Amino acid sequence: MSASRGERSGPFQIGDRVQLTGPKARMHTITLEPGKMFHSHKGLIAHDEIIGLPDGSVVANQVGIEYLALRPLLSDFVMSMPRGAAIVYPKDAAQILAQADIFPGATVVEAGVGSGALSLWLLRGIGPEGRLHSFERREDFAGVARGNVATFHGADPENWTITLGDLAEALPEVAPEASVDRVVLDMLAPWECLGAVSTALKPGGVLLCYIATVTQLSRVAEAIRATGEYTEPQSSETMVRGWHVQGLAVRPDHRMIAHTGFLLTARRLAPDTVLPELKRRPSKTDFSDEDVELWTPGALGERTVSDKALRKRVRAADAAAARSREGAGPDDDAPEPSGEAE
Repeated sequence: MSASRGERSGPFQIGDRVQLTGPKARMHTITLEPGKMFHSHKGLIAHDEIIGLPDGSVVANQVGIEYLALRPLLSDFVMSMPRGAAIVYPKDAAQILAQADIFPGATVVEAGVGSGALSLWLLRGIGPEGRLHSFERREDFAGVARGNVATFHGADPENWTITLGDLAEALPEVAPEASVDRVVLDMLAPWECLGAVSTALKPGGVLLCYIATVTQLSRVAEAIRATGEYTEPQSSETMVRGWHVQGLAVRPDHRMIAHTGFLLTARRLAPDTVLPELKRRPSKTDFSDEDVELWTPGALGERTVSDKALRKRVRAADAAAARSREGAGPDDDAPEPSGEAE
């Protein structure tokens, strides 16, 4: 199977996405077409001048202003693509691939799909021989995800499906018993799906939950323990702090990417297996069902996007996907978000 458009290397080709970075670090993403021009208030660059150049070249516009030309990384793409729901950030996606042990050829189940950012990372991790089954309750979110994935790959991946509906009800129809290697849940109430997930996972398979709050973290951990079908759940969060390095001025950046979510992992036990009891020092950890409900109220808040904004994002994702499938790409003149004006 040939590399998708988002995974090409070598000299720039017609249809490639190229990220142009100006002198003030403002980025523009274009898709190369013969005879077309990149327009900015600083001047023009002909696409024909970029086609055939090696990746990582510098090109100048007609007034001599230079731009660095690079194929955008997947992390660049997911941070600038249209969003229906909040995305999984690259720092968390990297940990998900590592902690869930996503490998080439794996069969992976994902719910919910959101805007498709994690789907893109999972598709890269499983490779063309793997299989990704994504589940999403909302058709509008699924539409945004389909458009983003098709835009990045230049086509709809053959080894990826999105199923509309509730995972607990739809998973048995998609994945036979003990047929799934990994399950990644990015949803408000993952504990509601444990029965279907446990049936689909192979013994030794990994369940990973990406959750936002400590109340969700506590509830899903106790629900996993209560099944008796998993190893002891392990939880963590990831924080990334950049550093400024300029000569002898070496210091941490003033801003950092801190908490975005918790990762909780557990492995599926073989049928009828009972874990050895862990020896622990006595602690005040006993609780009742009433305590759990007080700590984790049933009505969890969910940030929503207005219908008008979401319709606009669906249209943007669909348009970008259609242009990418045709080799024309998304709107070339739309700059990517930047913290500094050029």
